[in-house]
Amino acid sequence: MIRRLGDFRPNTQNFLRLRQGVLGWRGTEQKGRLVLAGIDESRAFVPINIAVLTVSDTRTQSNDTSGDILAERIVQKGHCVIDRKILPDDQDSLVAQLDAWCDAPDVDVIITTGGTGVTGRDVTVEAHRRLYEKEIPGFGELFRWLSFKTIGTSTVQSRATAGVCRGTYMFALPGSTGACKDAWDDILHYQLDIRHRPCNFVELMPRLTEV
Repeated sequence: MIRRLGDFRPNTQNFLRLRQGVLGWRGTEQKGRLVLAGIDESRAFVPINIAVLTVSDTRTQSNDTSGDILAERIVQKGHCVIDRKILPDDQDSLVAQLDAWCDAPDVDVIITTGGTGVTGRDVTVEAHRRLYEKEIPGFGELFRWLSFKTIGTSTVQSRATAGVCRGTYMFALPGSTGACKDAWDDILHYQLDIRHRPCNFVELMPRLTEV
């Protein structure tokens, strides 16, 4: 039903006021500008289960620094590292592991690190896309935009990607520790927090498999 808005005019300020009312989130004011993005402390935090996969021909448990960074940040945030593995750059092996995690009822999110470059052995993105039902292009776009501030045009060599498979979120990050920090601290830290406004990935989880 379309409501009569009376004197309400469709300018930017009124649109933000209307959207805030619908969301129940007032936003914050920074330097005189209304910012809708932020953590809504009135909502309860919801921990999720995240599986971490390091893709490398050379990494082991003793030197998996990127996997360590992700695992530490996941736990610090209050989530659970439900499983963690290291696999070589073999596409079929990667697909098999990712597929198994997508079928596991206790895995909400999969984060892989490594294998997102352009060399012949970089096949993580191909493995992910064999399983995606829906891709999330904005993740890679935002990651490369953030990464540009640190490594400049070298960010074009990253094929970081994300998607959804059978109700499970999948994120493919580059193998460097800096890339893992950027992706978690500036994107996933917020999007995997149900309190983040105006929207986040967690609140959509119950709807990922709807038809």
